[in-house]
Parts: sequence; C-alpha cells; structure tokens
Amino acid sequence: MHRSGIGIILLLLSSPALAVQIAEFCPDPYSPGDPDEYIVLRGIGGLDGIVVSDGEGGFRFPASCRISGDITIARNGPAFAETHGYPPDYEWYDYSPAIPDVIRSGTLQLANKADQLLLYDHGRLVQEVAWPRDVAARQGQVHYLEEERWDPRVLMIGQSRFSTAVFHGVDGVVFVSPDCSLAVYEEAVVSARDELLVNVYEFSSTRMVQLLSDARGRGVEVNVLLEGGPVGGISSEEKGAITSLQAAGIPVLMMASGNEAHPPYRFNHAKYLVIDQSQVFITSENFKSHGFPEAGRSGNRGWGVVLEDAGLARYFATVYTHDATGGWCSEPSFPGGDEEYTWAAQYKAEFSPYRFSGATVIPVLSPDTSYLISELIRNASESVDIEQAYITNASDGTFNPYLRESIDAARRGVSVRILLDSYYYNVDGPADNDEMVRTLNMLAAREKIPLEARCADLSANNLVKIHNKGVVVDKRWALVSSINWNDNSPTFNREAGVIIDHPGVAGHLTLVFEDDWEGSANQGPQSGPDRLRITLCAVVLAVLAILAYVRRKRRF
Repeated sequence: MHRSGIGIILLLLSSPALAVQIAEFCPDPYSPGDPDEYIVLRGIGGLDGIVVSDGEGGFRFPASCRISGDITIARNGPAFAETHGYPPDYEWYDYSPAIPDVIRSGTLQLANKADQLLLYDHGRLVQEVAWPRDVAARQGQVHYLEEERWDPRVLMIGQSRFSTAVFHGVDGVVFVSPDCSLAVYEEAVVSARDELLVNVYEFSSTRMVQLLSDARGRGVEVNVLLEGGPVGGISSEEKGAITSLQAAGIPVLMMASGNEAHPPYRFNHAKYLVIDQSQVFITSENFKSHGFPEAGRSGNRGWGVVLEDAGLARYFATVYTHDATGGWCSEPSFPGGDEEYTWAAQYKAEFSPYRFSGATVIPVLSPDTSYLISELIRNASESVDIEQAYITNASDGTFNPYLRESIDAARRGVSVRILLDSYYYNVDGPADNDEMVRTLNMLAAREKIPLEARCADLSANNLVKIHNKGVVVDKRWALVSSINWNDNSPTFNREAGVIIDHPGVAGHLTLVFEDDWEGSANQGPQSGPDRLRITLCAVVLAVLAILAYVRRKRRF
C-alpha cells in the first residue's frame, strides 16, 4: 500500500472529532475521466483530525470545520454539480472559487476497478472500504453505508432509494386485460378533477390518448413521462400518440440517453397513473391496444389495479417527481406519426372488475424494493401461482432469483404453478419459455416436488399473448407489477408494482389464473415443435433401423 504524503497530513492534525464515517461514494461515474467522483461523510462535530485517503493521496479539512449530518466532497465541484444538479460542500481540486476546498496532499483519484478508501481520526484508522472486495466495481454505481454495512443493491447515479412502505385500509378495483382494462382506465381518467401523472414504457393507443386529451380540455393538469429508447425504437404509432398529446397541450417528457445527464435506469419500464393525489392506477400493460383493447376485442393477458388511498398516491407522486425532474428527461419533437392499427379478434369477456376494501398494500419499486418479491415467495406456506411473459435465468447460468425462491418453496412442500407465454418470440429460440418449462418439469419429476410449469395455450384462451408479471401467494397476497423475471428488470430498470394483502383480490386473480392454467392443460413441456421434432427423430431412427435390418438379411 502506497502512503506517500499521508505522513505529512497526519502531522498537521490536532483536535479530536466525534464519530464520522464514509457514508456514500461513487468512484466510477459516467463522465469521461470521472471528474465528478465524490465521497460523502456523515457525522456530528468538528472535522479537525479527520483525514480521507486512498493510500496514495488524501485530504483533510481547514481548521474549525464542522459536520452536522452529511457533507459531500467532490474531485471537481462544477463537474459534480452538472451531474447531480447541485454543488458539493467541498472539492479536493480547486476548480471553482465558489466551492470551498479541502486541504489535499498527494494525488487523489479513485480507481475504477480496484482501490480503497481509508478514514483516519487523529492518525487512527477507523474505517476502510475496498473494491471489489467490499463493494462492486461498476460504472455509475453509488455505494451507500446502511446500518454499518454496504448496501448490496445495485444503485446507480440518479436512482431513488425509497424504503419499504405499508399502507392499510386501502380500497380499490382489481381488473384484468383484455376483459375490462380499457373500461377501468377510462373510468379512472374521467374521474380526475385536478391532476394526472402518467408514467408508462410505451404509449400508442389512440383511445387512451383521447381520454387524456379530454381531461386536459376540462382543466385537468396532465403530465406524461415515457421511455425514450424502448427495445425496437419508438414506433411510428407512438410518435403519433406523442404528437397528439402535445397538440392537446399535454407536456410529454422522455427519459433517454443522449441528454445532458445520464439516465438513472436502463429502461423506464413502469406503467402507472397518479390521479388527483388520491388514487393510483398500476398495471402490467403498456398503453397500447393489445394491453387495453376495445370492448369485445382480444388482447394481452395482464393484471391491473386502481388503489384509493391518499398516502399511497403521494408515495407514487414522489416517485414520479423524482424520475421526471432529472436532467435525464427532455421534451420529444416528432414531425408526426401514424394512428395505431387496432384490429383484433373478437373476445367474450369473462372477468369483470372486482371492487374491494380494507386491503394492506406495499409498493414494490425497482430497483429500490424489488427484493420484496423474493420475500413474498419465501414466506409462502401453501401455494404460489406465477403468470409471467417469460423467465430468464441469471447471466451466470444460475436460476433467476425469483424462480429460485419458487423452487425452494416447492422443495418445502408449497404447491407452485408457473404459466409462461407461448407467443412466437418467446418459444422460437433455443433457450426460452418452452425450454424453461421442460427444465422445471424435469426438475420437479426428479426431486418429486409439487412444482409444475406450462406454456399458455393462447388460442384456447383467445389471448394475443401473456404479458403479465403477476404472482398470487397462499390465495391471500397478490403481486401486480411491471417487473419481468430477468437480470435487468429488478436491478436496473424503473419498475412499479404493489403487493396487495387481501383474500378477495388474491381470490379474484386466482380465478383468472385458473382459467388460463386449465386452458393450457395440453401445452406441457412435450408439446409444440419439440414434440414434433422428437417424433420425427423417432420415425427417422426407426426407418434407418429397418433399412439396416433389410440390408443385413440380403447379405445373408
């Protein structure tokens, strides 16, 4: 360990300080050259005697400086302010006369892949953190000390850090797509009197645009936040929807790379509305015709809920404000676009909206509190029903964390059923839903555990695809969310959902799940193209065996 310059600093230290800790730091921000790297100290008292070092350089504070809470020290104050929107308390290189300097010794520049931070109090080493030993080495990641341990979550620059919140006595309506999703959306938007905050990944439904435009026309303040770089790009239909919203006087923001600030999330994949700071509308579906089809038309299977609670609405309004007011958002400008094509097969609705009261609701945000899904499944004692668009395993080849919890639940005797989509792009590849179903059913047979997986029979249920991201546990708790079961969604996206503790809600969604599950009884792991391939291979082998036998008979 190099300690050049540290001895000189230590000789200059004098009066004692109270408890001070490194509480936050970011050694590898997005700006080229990392001028905006920073350290946050937390404590109360004088800073005389406090030294921060990386073993090669360091800094101390001018005489008589004090701390009461948190202070931020950045390498380059103006660069930090450009990234975060506010200046640091100190900088360790003198880039701005408006920002106080600490007293630096040696060269202090935090290495990206491997380095350390040392905190001294009057020459005594009181704290040490090294990476990658103690925290991950990843560009853009901020490291936070919480209750004497470094937060293991992947939390990037600009991301929120909302804690678990619980809301009791919540009333509302649970609904499913395609049966009644558009009708519930219309009722929610028409009920608005003052404000609508809309955050959704993709928006192209002409009817849903018109309802927001009508709300704006009657004096409701409407604000819309969209993802600026969805997979496959922004469609011409979405460009048309955005143009129509703007023409109605509705501000539209898009979260995307290429703006002055780096977006805090890989994708803004949430799907929710906040209505008059009193209701929250949350769904698994994008605002497109397949997620919200006209009455009597088919679409995706998705779940949604409208929750009537002022505290819960304020919670989500705060989430919206955080995400929409960063420098990573900008107003889009398109020359126009196309109207969404809305044809779909006829559909006979089976499930009406279900009204409930007195529920307990826990928001689930990605990446802030997405770990709550693991806890939900881990606490199951009787049953876990899972309906997902797809499940992909972790990048290291291990089971998806939520899937692993589900398998563990089955191993302790909990009945686990997993229903996955069978739309062509979820079964055409060499390692997607049909292979996942086969793997899970083989595991269940080998270990003799109560676990079964199926690919949905879309034609039997007259659905376009399964786009749901839902879970029901013990017929008591229900998860309604936008969170896909992959590496990215729980860790790097902005996602939104809720866990609802209410037997009626869970029972209603169980009925929907049962209908989809029973309709898919013949779509097991040996169905479809794979069964055909196996049959063809068997026929070919049989023919070859017969030919070989005939040849041998002729020789003899």
